[in-house]
Order: sequence, then structure tokens, then C-alpha cells
Amino acid sequence: MSLPVRSAARHGVSLLSGGAAALLSTGSPSPALLCGGLAATLGLTLAVTGKLARTLVVVTVHGNSMEPAYHDGDRVLVRRGAPPEPGQVVVMERPAAGIGWTAPPVSTGADPTAVSAREWLIKRVAAVPGDPVPYEMGVADERVPHVPTGRVVLFGDNRAASHDSRQMGYFPVERLLGAVLRPLPR
Repeated sequence: MSLPVRSAARHGVSLLSGGAAALLSTGSPSPALLCGGLAATLGLTLAVTGKLARTLVVVTVHGNSMEPAYHDGDRVLVRRGAPPEPGQVVVMERPAAGIGWTAPPVSTGADPTAVSAREWLIKRVAAVPGDPVPYEMGVADERVPHVPTGRVVLFGDNRAASHDSRQMGYFPVERLLGAVLRPLPR
């Protein structure tokens, strides 16, 4: 399946090269240059669009745990694959009540359909691996001084309405979808 794509890309580059030679010799753009430029632009656009579809995802906020920053029904643009940083708002896969996660994590390269098949939480990162454990976090029977490797502490901005690390403990970094870049218009 990748052979036709490589072949088309080579064809586009060769048309572009031939057109550039024609432009240099005649001083005006040739049809070969225009077609080659279009083929190269189309190929680049398709490659960038495919990459962006796997890097940027739109997520709808459900609930009021992040008020006043985000409200129920708000849509946010999420950048996948970004490492979490304290203070950052992130989207994390919601664990099944009482049993954790039943499916493997969504891979960074998964398409938007695979992402939309899961349930997501939106929370603010309070601490990342190696950071001191925030005093608000009441992890039962765990009194470690630092956040363990591969885990993060997440809190909702509206603490009274948020189900977060205070009740659920550490969240695995591998379940992080990405960081919220910005809200989108309603």
C-alpha cells in the first residue's frame, strides 16, 4: 500500500524538477511546474493533515469539575503526546468505577475514532513524577514523599465537584491523552 504513495511522491518531485528546468530556460512557468507544484503541495497537505489528525483532538467537557475555567459542554483542542507539566490542564482516560482500565491505553498514533470510543476526564496537573506529593492528596496507606515514576496527581479546579487524585490516587501517565491547548468556540 505504501508503494503507490512513494511512487506518486517521486513523480511529483520529478515533475517539479522538470518544471523548474523549463522555467529557468523560458522565463515563464510551464504546465509541468504548475502540475508538479500542485502534486507536491497536495502530497504535503495530505501528510500534514494525517499527522495533525493524530496530534490534535477536539474533546467536549462533561460535568463541572473544572469550573470556572471550563464548563459543561465546552469544547477544547488537545495536543496529544505532550508530557504533563504542573499547572497544565490535561485530558486523561476515565477508569471504570472500582476496576480501573479494562482496555490497553490509546496509542499516540491512534486515529480519532479510537480516541472517541473512550471516556475522558479533564483535570489540572498538580504534580508529576519526582515532585513532592501535594498535601491535599489523601492516598490511603501511601505516605511516599514524591510522586512515583509513571504517575501524575490530578485535581479538578472545582474541588467540591471533582472526582480526582484525592479519591482515586495517582493516575498513570500512559492514560494521558494530551494537554489542552485552548478552548474552542461553542
